[in-house]
Amino acid sequence: MRKIIIVDYPKDWEEAIEDTEVVDAQTYLTNPTYTDIRSARIFNLCRSHRYQSAGYYVSLLAEARGHKPIPSVTTMQDLKSPTIVRAITVEMEDLIQKSLAGLKSTSFTLSIYFGQNLAQKYEKLCKALHDHFQAPLLRAQFVYKDNWVLQSISQVPINDVQEDHRKYLKNFAKSYFARQRFSGARINRKAYDLAILVDPQEKAPPSNEKAIQHFVEAAECQGFYTELITKDDYRRLPEFDALFIRETTAVNHHTYRFARKAYADGLVVIDDPVSILRCTNKVYLAELLAKAKVPVPKTMIIHKDNRQEVVKELGLPCVLKLPDSSFSQGVVKAKDGEELQQELDKMLETSELIIGQEYTPTEFDWRIGVLDKQPLYACKYYMAKGHWQIYNWNGKRKQDEEGDGEVIPFEQVPFHVLHTALKAANLIGNGLYGVDLKEIDGKAYVIEVNDNPSIDAGVEDKILKKELYASIIKSIKQRIDNHKNGNGRTDG
Repeated sequence: MRKIIIVDYPKDWEEAIEDTEVVDAQTYLTNPTYTDIRSARIFNLCRSHRYQSAGYYVSLLAEARGHKPIPSVTTMQDLKSPTIVRAITVEMEDLIQKSLAGLKSTSFTLSIYFGQNLAQKYEKLCKALHDHFQAPLLRAQFVYKDNWVLQSISQVPINDVQEDHRKYLKNFAKSYFARQRFSGARINRKAYDLAILVDPQEKAPPSNEKAIQHFVEAAECQGFYTELITKDDYRRLPEFDALFIRETTAVNHHTYRFARKAYADGLVVIDDPVSILRCTNKVYLAELLAKAKVPVPKTMIIHKDNRQEVVKELGLPCVLKLPDSSFSQGVVKAKDGEELQQELDKMLETSELIIGQEYTPTEFDWRIGVLDKQPLYACKYYMAKGHWQIYNWNGKRKQDEEGDGEVIPFEQVPFHVLHTALKAANLIGNGLYGVDLKEIDGKAYVIEVNDNPSIDAGVEDKILKKELYASIIKSIKQRIDNHKNGNGRTDG
């Protein structure tokens, strides 16, 4: 993958950096040679990025050509939005106050060159701002009122960098481009770049270590440079063609921010942000399934004004779920009226709406894995020993925490289970989903649709083995090709 620095005039960047070429904006915009490049990273150092300027069109046409511009047009727009800047101030409140605590003035300008500043003490603040606004050269303006506030952040024209900063700028640039991730010799052998987001500390990740290794091997066999990234790598997303999330997702969580940013920057994303929004909130999912007449256990959306109707509607015992519960956490069974009211008190303090469902005990739940609107695998997940759920986080022994899993050939899966699972998953999108169902008296009932289904080595892959991983990577590859060839987004 070619790395191209774009400037208005060649004199704006005369520093030679290994495996990186410098091209003026007019040439990049008009020369067919650059139109036909299949894969490139574009580092836009034009003097202006205002609407319809040459710098604006460099990033805009780069996206249209399937190149990866830094900054993207989305980032340019975010930098102009006072709403986003205010939101960043709130999110980074503690870091801002800690970083600027020693200043005596009422205003402060922070220059950020390739994610760094001349002063080491501002390193964390620079990195955090660069995480949010992926652009090579930034200038943040802070003002002090009752505390420090980020007033504005903007791109720095290359010709506006202070003379005494230029040697630092060049050193920062060399360090930026010399990182292993930008190693030209390594990347040029691969046609695609894939980031797999993981959390090494997660107690119950959607894929175990061996499964992650199988994904990496499958990707490399299909022409991918593959790298495992963590939440600390947010700013590096534009370096990749695709993001595959393999940690538990939630809307108020970095996984959603990763998905949203990756999608906005033109990456293929599984799980895409729309699927995360739709799947992780059980209130939304309940409404969606009900409207589409997909069979579900008797369900009601509970709020403070109808909490006294729960017993009448659902009977006892019944199941209560927080909207963003996952892996059986945030899901409780209320056995009697007193326990019901206690659990409702706790849950309604957290969320205005919660889900109540009729208690429908079964020996196992079906899980149908769905990819690109087609079934991928089928499993039976048995309940944890002596428990009513698949996971029992209060188990006395580790081996009692999770029930067994059994992979079932499709020809042994009842038609109504497969049909109902596909109907539910296809309401969400065409990504990778896991549909949980209960089978009662010859009818399938959807419990939930997961945007981030478990794929563990030794469980879900027992029939397809490594072909399971290869199928998912092949789908990601096809989505990248479709996007680059102008056939539209196919993720989500």
